[in-house]
Amino acid sequence: MSKRKSSSVSENVNKRVRPEQKEDGEEEEDENAVDSDHDDPLLKQVQGAGEVVSDAGIVESITLKNFMCHSLLGPFTFGSNVNFVVGNNGSGKSAVLTALIVALGGNAQATNRGSSLKGFVKEGESSADVSITLRNKGRDAYKPEVYGQAIIVDLRITREGLRTYKLRSKSGQIVSTKKEELISILDNFNIQVNNPVSILTQEMSKYFLHSKGEGDKYKFFMKATQLEQMREDFVYIRTTKHVTEDKVEQQNECLKDLRQRYKEKEERYKSLASLDEMHTKLAELQKQMAWALVAEMEKELEPMKEKLQSDKHSTEKYDEKVDEWKHKVEEAEKKCKQIQEQLEGITQQVQELQPKCAELKTQAQRRNSLLQSSEVTVHRCKANLRDLEKDKVQLSSRINDLKLSISQTSGAESQARSEHMERIQAELENMTHQISTLGQQIDQYQLACSRAKEEQGRMKREQEVLQRSIDSNRRNLQTLESSRSNRLRRFGEHMPALLSAIQEAHRRGQFKHKPLGPLGYLISLKDPELALAVEVCLKGQLQAFTCDNYEDEKVLQGLMARVFTGGRRPTIITSQFLPRLHDTRKKAVNHPEYPSVLQALEIEDSVVANCLIDQRGIESILLIKNRTVARRLMHGKNPPQNCFQAFSIEGDQIFTNRAYSADQTRANYLSGDVEEEIRHLQKELENQEAQATRFQQQMKRLDEDIRQNEGLLRRAYTDQKTAKNKATKLQLELTDLQNVEEPQSEDLRPLEEELQEIVAKISSKRAEFDQARAQMTDLKASYEEAEQAYKQQKEQINTIAEDADPIKEDLNKAEQEMIKCKHHKKHYDDKRSTHLRNIQSLEADLGSKEQELQTSVSKATEICPERLEVRRSARSMDSEINRLKVKISTQQEQQGDREEVVKQYQEALETYKNLTQQMKNLNSFIKSLDSVMNHRLQVYAELRRFLSARCKYYFDSMLAQRGYTGNMAFDHKNETLSISVQPGQGNKADLSDMRSLSGGERSFSTVCFVLSLWAITEAPFRCLDEFDVYMDMVNRRISMDMMLKVAAGQRYRQFIFLTPQSMGTLPVSKIIRILRLKDPDRGQNNAPTNQDEDQ
Repeated sequence: MSKRKSSSVSENVNKRVRPEQKEDGEEEEDENAVDSDHDDPLLKQVQGAGEVVSDAGIVESITLKNFMCHSLLGPFTFGSNVNFVVGNNGSGKSAVLTALIVALGGNAQATNRGSSLKGFVKEGESSADVSITLRNKGRDAYKPEVYGQAIIVDLRITREGLRTYKLRSKSGQIVSTKKEELISILDNFNIQVNNPVSILTQEMSKYFLHSKGEGDKYKFFMKATQLEQMREDFVYIRTTKHVTEDKVEQQNECLKDLRQRYKEKEERYKSLASLDEMHTKLAELQKQMAWALVAEMEKELEPMKEKLQSDKHSTEKYDEKVDEWKHKVEEAEKKCKQIQEQLEGITQQVQELQPKCAELKTQAQRRNSLLQSSEVTVHRCKANLRDLEKDKVQLSSRINDLKLSISQTSGAESQARSEHMERIQAELENMTHQISTLGQQIDQYQLACSRAKEEQGRMKREQEVLQRSIDSNRRNLQTLESSRSNRLRRFGEHMPALLSAIQEAHRRGQFKHKPLGPLGYLISLKDPELALAVEVCLKGQLQAFTCDNYEDEKVLQGLMARVFTGGRRPTIITSQFLPRLHDTRKKAVNHPEYPSVLQALEIEDSVVANCLIDQRGIESILLIKNRTVARRLMHGKNPPQNCFQAFSIEGDQIFTNRAYSADQTRANYLSGDVEEEIRHLQKELENQEAQATRFQQQMKRLDEDIRQNEGLLRRAYTDQKTAKNKATKLQLELTDLQNVEEPQSEDLRPLEEELQEIVAKISSKRAEFDQARAQMTDLKASYEEAEQAYKQQKEQINTIAEDADPIKEDLNKAEQEMIKCKHHKKHYDDKRSTHLRNIQSLEADLGSKEQELQTSVSKATEICPERLEVRRSARSMDSEINRLKVKISTQQEQQGDREEVVKQYQEALETYKNLTQQMKNLNSFIKSLDSVMNHRLQVYAELRRFLSARCKYYFDSMLAQRGYTGNMAFDHKNETLSISVQPGQGNKADLSDMRSLSGGERSFSTVCFVLSLWAITEAPFRCLDEFDVYMDMVNRRISMDMMLKVAAGQRYRQFIFLTPQSMGTLPVSKIIRILRLKDPDRGQNNAPTNQDEDQ
């Protein structure tokens, strides 16, 4: 991290110190100072310190001209160890520090004194100048033979904000004007102007003093120890490594092209053979070629003659086959006609019974409606009768109470009133109970309505799913029916149009290679039972197309966009077409009992097979019919080699550690029997439509239940309201009785008349109820009788219909057999016609070939009179002759440039070898860089832990000098630093955050923290600006003693403290120099001359 080793506060004070020189004539301190410092060890240490020679990099002097608001400051000559810049506010202390930062490469923001450099130029001046002299002695000197024992850094800042440097030697000679040279000097001396531990400005000190964030302290620590810079370097190295890896990948592609060019040059180099040998070989090949053509034509004639003879004999077999299947067609048609007549008879019986069944159903529904109406009437009469009975009881009770009240004396009246009040109270309680019961009924009705509506919603969702399935099955059925004549339609109704468009585009030359697809149309199954398993395995790839290149893919996408105007388009797989099937012997699964998907398919085109191997890995997937056996085989300890999954006949997908069931139940594309699929879909559609009908009936019942429950709910609300009103009346009556002293007589005649009227209504309603109930019983019996008749009639029709099912099945089988026989008859008719045409064509071809043979013999005799026996084919010799001609032509063209060919070959070989070696070196470098980075990251973490521990130790030591206790907790994961301090001797449990301390205590704690960072970081000089501004006298004295003690223990470093204090109490020592600045004169442009004094 640094070239220097850090030293603790307890190091030997005589480290790199000149021998102590005693001086006479030292001024005596006043009496109070002597008394207070008599036994101070720090005073003795500082006073006894002799002159020291610091390391290279310390500031010897600084001069400012037209900088900020000062016309001229300096030159200031700094001591080698401790320097105090003392002066009131505005005297130029901060200007000196700002100039030091800016002149040594710091930016304007780091000074907290301005946002740009032009702000440092004094108002009215064109430029500002700063000159700094750095010591350049000792073993760490920078180019001492060039600069000498001092380096002078001259900075000029223009009004426009431009910054120029002049780096001079000690003699004043300009060595360089480049900032890069200044950066090299700063790196050599380890000067870090932006490090707050090296230069702590007033604003940074205030910010850090008042900072409440633990993250800010951690950042301060990381920046001070340069760990932050190390981390950024690691990130930059990692990023650079990734960029290098990307470039290596790009160079690999270039290496392939370079290798290709090298091979071409090598081929040209090797082609420099003798032209005479090639001419001789060409003449010999031409002779052999002539007689090879004659031999091949003779060989072609022999099988043609044999085939013609064999075809003439096989014509009789075709005639026999045609007659045989013609007879079978007649028998099948006769059988279909008989079964059709039988089925028509059963259908006629069912049609005759249907009208009567419909009439019975209508009659039963009409009687059911009357029965339901009668039930409603009975319930209504029953409710009315119950209400009248309640009114009768209440009115009788009222009359009896009044009679009793009138017939008794005053005392008896009070007793009667009390009894009546008790009855009212009891009735009031009864009404309360009734209201509660009605509330429960309301809750039940509401719950019933809610459940019915939830059930209705669930059924609606199921109905929607069912309807989508019905629509899908209808589309599939339509596709299957259209695929009877064209199997391609099973892959989509637009597929024939797409293939026609592809064929037309290929005819026009728009494709380099004609795309192939759909892939499912180009494959077939060896075992039809495995159709579902293969279809689940390949899924959407059955409808996919494959292209040789991306240009063809774009053309195909355009055709698909035109054909498939809406909906999902087939997938396009782009892969180079290879003429040979992939060699899968190393990766394929070979099981003695179960085939792989590749083995179970018949694929004529190797391009289709290669596409499925690349996209799905069909060579490594087993097909096992029994799912139990499949699970046992795949989940066992030793699954088949190279097999990563298997499929059962039901479509279950089994891996080595898990299995999935298939959602699909039947094959849609690969099944061979279209008619069976159509029948299955029709039957499934019938079942689904019947299920949809049941859903509608259930929905109607749910709607009726909801209406009934909502009616009962409204009635319960009404009853509850009535009961509440009645309870209110009873409560009022009870209140009146409680407030009445003497009962008053009432006229009983209106009440008795009302009672008689109620009794008459009860008798009338009871008779009406009995009559309605008797009518309901009759209607119920009538409905049951009609329903029974309808069920019997329906059962009879179902029985007849069930008898027709076997006949329908027989008819379907007979029709299938008839279609099969017609298909075979047509097949053999076509084959016989084709056979006869082939015989005629073969006879014509044979005559033409014999004439060609005579012509070829004549030509061969002219080229070579003696017949040659040739074993090679004419095609291979023709290819070789063409290659020889091309080589000869090329060689003749290049014969004069032989040296150029050799030169190009050697250059290509050298270039290829060099780039190959570079790639090897880069890969080796990246591998080594990974290893080094891993090691350095470990060292970085260890260094961070070590510095944290040292910082804690020094912090505790600093606090202990004043009797404080504290704790410093690092959280490197969350990047926080928590500092807790307890003034005085106390329990560590009482430690509190620095924010709870007073200003002086917090400043003292901050000084301790800064000194701790000083102890673990390296820099040739350190600057503090107004470090004691918030301290009281005690904390200021203790902090000053600590800093002087540290300075006394680090004689090879320079310390610059800026303070408005007078510093008159400092001990007398040659290691301390005080620079006193005069007070500012606000009325003049130039500051007065500054004063230096050594103590």
